[in-house]
Amino acid sequence: MKKLIGIDLGGTTVKFAILTEEGEIQQKWSMETDVQNKGENIIPDIIHSINHRLNLYRLSADDFLGIGMGSPGAVDIEKGTVSGAFNLGWKTLQPVKEKIEAGTGIPFCIDNDANVAALGERWKGAGDGCANLVFITLGTGVGGGVIVEGHLVHGKGAAGEIGHMIVDHDGYQCTCGNRGCLETVASGTGVVRLARDLSEEFAGESKLKWLIDDGQEVTAKIVFDQAKQDDKLALMAVNKFYFYLGFACGNIGNLLNPDAIVIGGGVSAVGETLLKGIEEYFHAFSYPHVRTSTKIKLAQLGNDAGVIGAASLIKTQKTKRTLAGKAK
Repeated sequence: MKKLIGIDLGGTTVKFAILTEEGEIQQKWSMETDVQNKGENIIPDIIHSINHRLNLYRLSADDFLGIGMGSPGAVDIEKGTVSGAFNLGWKTLQPVKEKIEAGTGIPFCIDNDANVAALGERWKGAGDGCANLVFITLGTGVGGGVIVEGHLVHGKGAAGEIGHMIVDHDGYQCTCGNRGCLETVASGTGVVRLARDLSEEFAGESKLKWLIDDGQEVTAKIVFDQAKQDDKLALMAVNKFYFYLGFACGNIGNLLNPDAIVIGGGVSAVGETLLKGIEEYFHAFSYPHVRTSTKIKLAQLGNDAGVIGAASLIKTQKTKRTLAGKAK
């Protein structure tokens, strides 16, 4: 049986895994992402790391069906190029597929990192193989991936940008240029922003307010931890966070009625409390059939979602080639 390689390319770390065709991880490793000099060393470093590991494990290119990779930025899945991945230092178009195939001798596929994580959760995680799934990742921003009838939705290249759904037309300015995007209020940085703004008019007893007023660093974890301690200001901020996220999930559900909306990313570590908070508003904003048929779930794969989903790109390509061959 041939193997798969999955790569999750991030702004600080590149994660790698060798997997079976069934999606079981056999080996995994990582390296720092070298974003110096406009990221020019990233692809050579990836090629070197793969070739080094294959030598270490006494494997060759012939042992693999392919390499799949998830990348930030705008990805052209047909040409295998990436543009606009500014956190990698990539300001110009990067011919990723061409370089990695030439450097390893292994077929290569690439897609957006949030799309790839959605595939991972569908294949081996909370999605449980369902045909229709929406994945939302809550971190510094809000990312997303949409799977309909078993296929990723790409649109004209930017489908699944859930973080840029407008949830408050008079809201905060977003880095994209619009106002009131979901990621301005329902990300890790968003809940802290809500807490800081609410603290300005809050007059009650609150440790969170004291931390903010004292100029101490306040993180999303601190806000959620204080909410668990019944800190009134923290509860107000977290409730607004749930409102906006539940509002977005309700509209996603009404539009697509997926089997599941899966919540992942660093903020999802809050756990069942997060789930209950989102569900309350999801039920308030969703159509009756949707609220009983679409489930809100927590992601299960953690940091492995990216490499598992990336590897599944190869499986998808293999299926397409098989079907194309039968059609001839």
